[in-house]
Amino acid sequence: MPMADLQSQIEELWSRAGELGPTDVDALALVTEAIDLLDTGEARVAEVDPATGQVVVHQWLKQAILLLFRLCSMETIEVGPFEFADKLPLKRGYAASGVRVVPGASARWGSYLGNGVVCMPSYVNIGARVGAGTMVDTWATVGSCAQIGERVHLSGGVGIGGVLEPAQAAPVVIEDDVYIGSRCMVVEGARVGEGSVLGAGSILNPSIPVIDGETGEELSRGHVPPWCVAVQASRRREFSGGEFFLPCVLVIKRLTEGQRHGKAQLNDILRQHGVSM
Repeated sequence: MPMADLQSQIEELWSRAGELGPTDVDALALVTEAIDLLDTGEARVAEVDPATGQVVVHQWLKQAILLLFRLCSMETIEVGPFEFADKLPLKRGYAASGVRVVPGASARWGSYLGNGVVCMPSYVNIGARVGAGTMVDTWATVGSCAQIGERVHLSGGVGIGGVLEPAQAAPVVIEDDVYIGSRCMVVEGARVGEGSVLGAGSILNPSIPVIDGETGEELSRGHVPPWCVAVQASRRREFSGGEFFLPCVLVIKRLTEGQRHGKAQLNDILRQHGVSM
């Protein structure tokens, strides 16, 4: 079915979602077709518009995901010695897609993993997109609808938040060639620009100010600009009860656009400022 036709039918189903349930097999067939597009990478929940630099959300695909949960029933799923109880199956066909998945890793059907992706014991949720050549390291999680670019490294314990509802909300976007340090939390539609490095333990959401370390200027809220090294920091704020330090993300270095930086070089940059990768 042409994608425009499928979109209009999903939107019609969404308009009467309260009437639908697991017995609506025709509705499930339409929703399954939409989720298959996400699973194979033919469609995506969100993308950056190259003309404007803004994140464009394709709401109808998020609506399809939400409808899927309404239309599916709980079932027992057995995978070797493991048993799950869920409404959705796990993703399959890794070898044919050129994806390496280590035992202990799992991805839900409706997520997309590009060629050359490596998943250590980790989790990728429905609607998420992980670009070619990306590493999802041990205990990293990629939440619903998160958009991860190509050649990204999500280090151990990284939490990439999911944004499924409301359907129009922008998900987390990690652009190409980004390095996210261990135990970072990037959530609620935050964004890390192309080629940037986010130092270990950083927390980024739309309320966290991103500050230029050289000028003290607030660059944005929840958006690390392209080609820079940014780390967790704090800034002093006065309240009626006293003076307190609130979290921020500090840009400590601008990188050369298009240049890949080795881990040793990045560690040297971070060590100069007393922080770690």
